[in-house]
Amino acid sequence: MAHVLPSSPALAGPSPRIHPATSLQPRRSSTMQTRCIHQSIYTGQPSISPTGFSRSDWQTSCAILSSKAILGSFPMIPTSSNGNVPANDNNSSLPSLELVPVPNLPRPLSLTNFDLSSSPTHGSQLRVAYQGAPGAYSEGAASTAYPDCQPVPCDQFDVAFKAVELWIADRAVLPVENSLGGSIHRNYDLLLRHRLHIVGEVQKSVHHCLLSLPGVRKDNLTRVMSHPQALAQCEHTITALGLNVVRESFDDTAAAAEYVAANGLRDTAVIASARAAELYGLQVLEYGIQDDPRNVTRFLVLAREPAIPRLNRPFKTSIVFGHDKDGTSSLFKVLSAFAFRDIKLSKIESRPHRFSPIRLVDDANVGTAKHFEYMFYLDFQASMADVRAQNALTEIQEYTSFLRVLGSYPMDMTP
Repeated sequence: MAHVLPSSPALAGPSPRIHPATSLQPRRSSTMQTRCIHQSIYTGQPSISPTGFSRSDWQTSCAILSSKAILGSFPMIPTSSNGNVPANDNNSSLPSLELVPVPNLPRPLSLTNFDLSSSPTHGSQLRVAYQGAPGAYSEGAASTAYPDCQPVPCDQFDVAFKAVELWIADRAVLPVENSLGGSIHRNYDLLLRHRLHIVGEVQKSVHHCLLSLPGVRKDNLTRVMSHPQALAQCEHTITALGLNVVRESFDDTAAAAEYVAANGLRDTAVIASARAAELYGLQVLEYGIQDDPRNVTRFLVLAREPAIPRLNRPFKTSIVFGHDKDGTSSLFKVLSAFAFRDIKLSKIESRPHRFSPIRLVDDANVGTAKHFEYMFYLDFQASMADVRAQNALTEIQEYTSFLRVLGSYPMDMTP
């Protein structure tokens, strides 16, 4: 029978505030883990399990807050009192061209620089981490999910996860798939590595723009910079515009816009949002250059505590499972558990097993073969408060060696 990791909204509810600098008790693995296993099916009742295992004990045993974050400051682009970038005769690396003023926007958090002093206090404005610089599409998704939030930029997906774990942010909004570019595999792997819970989703239309420094014409361009996904989503349109440019990848769309503006690159265009153009003083050469106007990215909202599943609105549940043998047969049985209960599946994603990706199979008649082992991520359209979903997971445990509920959360029903 599978071991279901503790991701149950039965344990949801208000929790004591833990400051990131607080040192936690060592994780009590054996007994605690055994008790966590019994919390496999959501009951809708918090507090204490029949085994006497309290919620606070569960939080302590499953906590992964790190005490190794380093205090640091982030370099800011120097500006004068009027907001312009000052001349620097001692720095020959700066271009001699007139630079576009770049505002002092917050610098993205990095893996080695966490400003723990910026941790929110009780009752403060909700802080939402996202990957990218200000003006990134993920920032727009964060504002869509929480209109009055304070966005917290992070330079990598890993950092956004850690920002929530270390109480620097309250939520993280991260992309998992795009209608043109497909799945963002990095975030699927991070969902399994970290202990955050999916508490919501945002499906946001992405409208790419071609940006450049003011006064630059399209025939002046020799290269275009952006995130690889954005470059791929605009490939045919760039060609149709007659641009003879080199495509160059960058960490994210907004960071590319900032880089072009700060360095005065008059031969370089950027694929980014109209908001990035506004933030970094760039002009929009072309609007809506994505190859397909129906370009939508799906984002997940992550939190330290799971959402409480309900039946008063459409819910979606995400799980990940694996089996140490008979992978194809087990997958069929798992899918059948949902089909027999008329539960719709909205997505299935396979990723190589992180710890044992290859299995050797020895057949005396044929020889030895190497088989890949996979983890399967699956989304189904039902709340864990639904008895059908609870029974389906109970049955699935018989076919899998590992099963974890990543979250049960309201579906984005925006047209």
